[in-house]
Amino acid sequence: MTEIKLYGRILITCEIHALTGLHIGGSSTGLEIGGVDNTVIRDPLTNAPYIPGSSLRGKMRSQLEKTLGLAQNNRIGQVTIHTCKKPQEYHKDGGCPVCHIFGVPGEVEATGPTLLLVRDTPLSAESKDALAQAHTDLAYSEIKTEVAIDRVTSAATPRTLERVPAGAVFAPAELVFSIYQGADFARLKHVVDGLQLLEDDYLGGYGSRGSGKVAFRQISIAARSGKDYSQLHPWQTFSSLRELEAAFNDLLQWAKGIIQIG
Repeated sequence: MTEIKLYGRILITCEIHALTGLHIGGSSTGLEIGGVDNTVIRDPLTNAPYIPGSSLRGKMRSQLEKTLGLAQNNRIGQVTIHTCKKPQEYHKDGGCPVCHIFGVPGEVEATGPTLLLVRDTPLSAESKDALAQAHTDLAYSEIKTEVAIDRVTSAATPRTLERVPAGAVFAPAELVFSIYQGADFARLKHVVDGLQLLEDDYLGGYGSRGSGKVAFRQISIAARSGKDYSQLHPWQTFSSLRELEAAFNDLLQWAKGIIQIG
């Protein structure tokens, strides 16, 4: 029988700033916004766009898989991801960082607790007010028209894309990183790297055509120890990922003082 003990959690909260228009696709079923080919995902209660935790998490994972050169060996629907299929793969060279952090499907043999939880991020109240006053094309969003050109006949086919405009802020974004063993502290660096990789790439769709550039701002770090989980230990707030990366060794030292293994 394998014992799993949670020693504590590191909590990361931040703002996500859309530096260019952001498109994370939703379903147009029943929305009655005729003429829009690609709609954004919205909260059914508020009708405001939001960033699904799965989109953030999935993009971080895919970028880390590419950076680490991991085999794309597990097809899930229309995408292929890396998955350690055997325990020896999962634990090789100190453990596969991607599978430890993001988890593996339950049906494979190599299993262990998933370290990273990423919550959905709503549109901030300030951005809701600003976009409502801006009288955008649709509620909280803009319509971007693109034209596909037939390479042979030069015939043009227009298509419309719904985006959250540049300047919008989504907050609070919340990432929760659990510590089950001493090696998990070092794995936190891959989470920070994943955020930086995402920032240098794009979030959502149509990134190669200018959409989806984001920046993580006002990044606050806190921790809870399993020995007294009700006690929240705030640490510092950083204006950018660059500041957080520069202080990462200090972060590890502080976190190890709060979350003690053994």
